[in-house]
Amino acid sequence: MPAIFWFRRDLRLQDNEALNKAAEHDGGSVQPVYLLSSTDFAALEGIRQHSLVESLRSLDGDVSGALTIISESGWHAAAERLASLATSTGAKYVFATRAFDPAGIAEQNVVGLALKAQGIFLDLTGSYYAVTPGCVAKPDGSPYRVYTPFFKAWFELAHYARPLVLPPNASFHRLAHSELPTPTKRAPFKVVAGEAFARRTFERFKSRALANYHEARDRADMSGTSHLSHALAFGEIHPRTLLAQLGDSDGHNVYRKEIAWREFYADVLWHNPHTTTEYYDSKYARMRYDSGTEADTRLAAWQQGKTGFPMVDAGMRQLLATGWMHNRVRMIVASFLVKDLHIEWQHGAEWFERHLSDFDPASNAHGWQWTAGCGTDASPYFRVFNPITQGLKFDPNGDYVRKYIPELAHIDGAAVHEPWLLLDGLSGGYVAPIVDHSVEREEALARLAELKASGA
Repeated sequence: MPAIFWFRRDLRLQDNEALNKAAEHDGGSVQPVYLLSSTDFAALEGIRQHSLVESLRSLDGDVSGALTIISESGWHAAAERLASLATSTGAKYVFATRAFDPAGIAEQNVVGLALKAQGIFLDLTGSYYAVTPGCVAKPDGSPYRVYTPFFKAWFELAHYARPLVLPPNASFHRLAHSELPTPTKRAPFKVVAGEAFARRTFERFKSRALANYHEARDRADMSGTSHLSHALAFGEIHPRTLLAQLGDSDGHNVYRKEIAWREFYADVLWHNPHTTTEYYDSKYARMRYDSGTEADTRLAAWQQGKTGFPMVDAGMRQLLATGWMHNRVRMIVASFLVKDLHIEWQHGAEWFERHLSDFDPASNAHGWQWTAGCGTDASPYFRVFNPITQGLKFDPNGDYVRKYIPELAHIDGAAVHEPWLLLDGLSGGYVAPIVDHSVEREEALARLAELKASGA
C-alpha cells in the first residue's frame, strides 16, 4: 500500500525527513499530494502565484508527474477531499513535515481532524529548520529573547545536523488526476524555481560570493547575497544542506549566523504566535502613530517608491519589479515607514507579505519588529536609519538607485542620493522628499519620550 505524503513548505526530495519516513513506511512507494486553497491562491500577487506554480511544476517533474494537487475553495474542503482519497486507497497514515507558524499549525490541525474522522493518522515529522523551534532553550528551560546567546546554544545543536538522502528504493505514484494551478495575475518576469535550481544557486553562491559574504552582503549595488531566500521559503532546499557545506572562514561564519537569524525568528514566533500581527513588546502598541488621509497618502507613496528618498524608493521599486528586496534595504525602508512616516509596522509587513516571493511568516513579522524597535534583541526604538547616509554607505556609487529609478539616471556617482541638491536633480520627474528626515527623527524620539513618560 503506497504511503501518502503531503508536501507543504518542503517542496524537495532530498534532505526531507518526513518524506524519508513515508518512503520507509511500506517498501518505498509514495503517493505525493499538495493541498491548495484556491481562495488563498487567488489573493496572492502575481509574483507569488507564479513562484508557487513554478516550484510545484519542478517538483512534479522530480516525482515523474505523480504529484496530485488538491485544490479547493478553502482548507476544510481540501482536507475533506484528501481524507476521501486516502480512504479510497485504504491508507492508514498521511505523512508530512510539521509546521510551527500559526497558519501552518492551523492547516495541519484542519487536515489532522479530517483524516482522524476517517480513521487515518496524520504523521508529522521534522521541520523546516536545522534545529526545530522550541528545542533551543536557556538552562532554566525558558526561550531566548536575544539572538547572540540563542546562536551559541543553537550552534551546539545545528553543528551535528547532517543532510538526509532519499532512500534509493523510493518511487512515486499518482493518487488522483490533477493539474497545476493557473496564475490569475501576471508576474514581472519568468520565474525559475525548484530543488535543482536551488542547488545550482547555492553552488554559484559558493564560487561567487560566499568567501566575501561578511564584507559584501550589505552592499545593495553588489550581488553579495545567496539569493536562496525564495528556495528556503518554499523548502526547495533545507538549511541542513547549506550548513553542512560551511567552513570556519569569516564569510562562512557570517552566512551561518544569517541562517541562525531565520531559525531564531521561527523560535520566537513558535513561543509567541500572536506576534505575526501583534507587538512582541506590547507597550509599543500604545505609541502615537499617524493615521488618516495624510498617513494613507504617505503610505501609498512609500508602497510605490515615490517618497523622494532614493534609497528607500529604489528598494520599494525593486520589490514591485522583482518580488525581492536586498536585506539591508529592507531595514532601511522599514525604518523609514515607522520612524519617518510614523506608520505602524503591520502596514509594511502586510505589503511585504503581498509582494515578497520569499515571504516567510516568522522572518517577515520579526524582521519588521526588530527594525521598528518593538521586537527581540538589542534594536532599540531610538535607532533610526538615515536613508541618505545608508545609501551612501551601501550604494556608494549610486548604481543600485539608478537601476531602479530611471528618473535619476542622468546623475552620476553618489550625488544621486541627494538629487534635490542639484540644479537639474529633479528634472527627470523624480519627486522631492515628502518629509524632512531630521525633523521626523526628532519627532520619532519625542513620541518615544511620550511613551516613557506615560509609564508604559
